Amino acid sequence: MKLKKLMLSLVSGALACTMFAGCGSGSSSESDSSQAADTVTDAQTEKKEETAEMVDVKLLGRTYLADDGKIWLGLSGTGVDFEYTGDKLSLFMIGNPTGRDNGSRVGVYVDGERVKDMIVTGDAEIFDIDGKGSTPVNVKIVKLSECPQSCCGIVKINPNGGTVKAAADKPHKIEIIGDSITCGYGVDENDPLSHFTTPTEDCTKSYSIKTAELLNADYSLVSFSGYGIVSGYTESGNKVADSLVPLYYEKYGFTYGAGFGAKKPQDMDWDFSKFVPDAVVINLGTNDSTYAKNDERREEYKQGYISFLKTIRSKNPNARIFCTLGIMGTSLNKTMHEAAEAYTAETGDNNISVFDFPEQNGNADGLAADYHPSEKTHTKSAEMLAEFIKKEMGW
Repeated sequence: MKLKKLMLSLVSGALACTMFAGCGSGSSSESDSSQAADTVTDAQTEKKEETAEMVDVKLLGRTYLADDGKIWLGLSGTGVDFEYTGDKLSLFMIGNPTGRDNGSRVGVYVDGERVKDMIVTGDAEIFDIDGKGSTPVNVKIVKLSECPQSCCGIVKINPNGGTVKAAADKPHKIEIIGDSITCGYGVDENDPLSHFTTPTEDCTKSYSIKTAELLNADYSLVSFSGYGIVSGYTESGNKVADSLVPLYYEKYGFTYGAGFGAKKPQDMDWDFSKFVPDAVVINLGTNDSTYAKNDERREEYKQGYISFLKTIRSKNPNARIFCTLGIMGTSLNKTMHEAAEAYTAETGDNNISVFDFPEQNGNADGLAADYHPSEKTHTKSAEMLAEFIKKEMGW
């Protein structure tokens, strides 16, 4: 989606490429962050005069533009996409001070190549991005890690005399709803005995964004590690009723710590008119399977799935819905099929398809943290899913 009137503050002088380690309380307010931003900017450059320029940028997924002009990134894959013409662009970001293992991992891309891979944890971090003078370059700033552990914000984008123009929309749009697999959990860790940290999470290496790229589609991800439809991941077998994607599907996300300044993404309603997908993919059930181990609980999963399908349809009346499952286990695939069939029988809605992923082969393709799929598995899964969607959609 394009944002037509984003106020980007332009400060005189060049901003040095310096990372500040300052951290505040996890409950820092948006006004506190603004004060920190002003302090650091003054320290970096003699600010004789500030001006503002109206520019176009493209927001990725459920990225939030605050009234004060900050751009907040919560869910995996959120960010901005634009064309930059100039020599050096300065990026000023703030993050939730949650510690390195939970900080926001952010990738910066120039013409499709990742040029920076950052963990944004502090109150003030400034990065420079090289342009190519009079030759425009595509710049993407993408949050690679998920929302529950941390959010981050873009405070200022300084073109330093250059120009910024929104990237063009792609011919298709796809929303992907899921759990840790969709987030790219631990994909940069090849030891299955290792555990979660945001520095090893990368949604761009997940089947989710890989599928969108293969389809030449703009994407929006709604995904949380450990979450399900009727129960989150459980080791005891007892239901985890607060880790459910349907609770937050209509929101900007969910975070345990500081959110979008003074606001929490789970308290903010998402406007579904901002991103209208042609296709919606659901990949949920892996965590439910740790709970739904008998007929009664599988029926509960089925009914919960049907209810969630109704919610998704109400928000996306024209999208084709794809029900998928299986990368980390297929024990609920049959129940997922039953849920889709029962939904169609009840509602008459035939604009729905079911796709079974083959279960990952760790011996052949490797494993990531906590036995999650490797990038090789994600790539294979994306190729199969994209091919299926192309056929069903006629793309």
